[in-house]
Amino acid sequence: MAFIKSQNYFMSYQNIFMNYSIGELKMEDFEIVDLYWERDERAIKESDAKFHRYLFKIAYNVLSNKEDSMETLNDTYMKAWFSIPPHRPCRLSLYLGKIVRELSIDSYRKMNRIKRKSNQYCVSISELDNCIPDTRRTEEIIDLHILADCINTFLASLSSEKRSIFVCRYYYMDSIDDIAKHFGFTKSKVKNILFKLRKGWI
Repeated sequence: MAFIKSQNYFMSYQNIFMNYSIGELKMEDFEIVDLYWERDERAIKESDAKFHRYLFKIAYNVLSNKEDSMETLNDTYMKAWFSIPPHRPCRLSLYLGKIVRELSIDSYRKMNRIKRKSNQYCVSISELDNCIPDTRRTEEIIDLHILADCINTFLASLSSEKRSIFVCRYYYMDSIDDIAKHFGFTKSKVKNILFKLRKGWI
């Protein structure tokens, strides 16, 4: 995924949205990764126990359908099973998050070649249409590697708060309502921040 290389930009999102039940013990990432390497099927169970809410939110923001999102989660765990090893991710949450996002977008594109639905994926991506000077559709170029360095440079220039809002909206496709609620802002403030970011008024 070329949209954002640096994993550091994802940390604030996880801290905000991955709220687990108090007192509920979950395995550390490296312990779950060890299970994958040992070909122990508990790896999938533990992955789902720890990251289900986080991964489902990403899938649902793209697909807007519970059944399709659940199917994508299953595909995510299956892809992780066959890619760990040889990979040994340091941050399993980020590794799985990248997989579920890519699978969700692939699934969305296959299901909507003719008719586009009004969901957070379309809405958030359409907001960037004027920011990317290209004659091809935004959906087709948003993931191109040529944009990665520019976007990373842009994100690095932002404050932590603005960077988090940008990532929530344009990587995780969160709705304006959700972002406002989680940051304790009004919807108009979130819209204003995003508008200024898109215009480069940082």
